[in-house]
Amino acid sequence: MGLLSLLSSNPTAFVIIALALILSLTVHEFAHAYTADRLGDPTPRQFGRVTLNPLAHLDPFGAILLLVAGFGFARPVPVNFNNLGRWGMVAVAAAGPISNILIALLCILLLRVLPETNLGDTILGIVASINVVLAVFNLIPIPLLDGSRILAGIFPNTLGRSLMEFERLPYAFLIVMGFILLARGPLSSVIGTVQGWLFGLAGV
Repeated sequence: MGLLSLLSSNPTAFVIIALALILSLTVHEFAHAYTADRLGDPTPRQFGRVTLNPLAHLDPFGAILLLVAGFGFARPVPVNFNNLGRWGMVAVAAAGPISNILIALLCILLLRVLPETNLGDTILGIVASINVVLAVFNLIPIPLLDGSRILAGIFPNTLGRSLMEFERLPYAFLIVMGFILLARGPLSSVIGTVQGWLFGLAGV
C-alpha cells in the first residue's frame, strides 16, 4: 500500500513518513557518493552527488512509486568502478546500507535515553524502521541492489561478471521490479524479523 492512502486518513503520519523517507534515501545515496569520492573516483562529484541536498538524489519516478505502491528508489549514484578496484566497489556498495543501519541504531539509542513523548517516540520509531527496511532491502543480493554490487566485488571473475552482465540487459530494471513485487511477502517477513530483533535487542 502506498503513502497516498495515509494522506486523508492520517496526514501527520504521511508527513512524518515522507520526510523520514526523504532523509533516509538522501543519506543512503550521499554515503555511496562520499565513499566513492574519498576513495578516488571523481564521478559522483562531477555529477553533483556529494551533497546532502535531497533534490540531487531523489528520482521523480521512484518517488511516485513510493506514493502509489509503497516502494520506490532514489537516483543511483554514478560511479566508475575502474577508479576503485574490487574492494573499493565493495566499500561503495556497502556504504549506503551501513549509513541506514547507523541511523536506525541512533534512533533506537535515542528512544532508550530520551524522555518518553508520544510524538518523539513515533518519529524516532518510524525513522528507525524505515532505515532498517532500506538497509535489509538493499543488501538483498539481486542485480541493481547494493547486495549484488557487494557480491560482484567479492567474486569479480565469476558471480560478479554474471551480475554485471545482467544489469546491462535492456529490461533488467523491469525484471528486478517484477521479482520484488512477486516476492514482497517473503521480503516483508525477513525485514520484519530483522526489525523485531533490533528493537528487541535494544529493549524498545
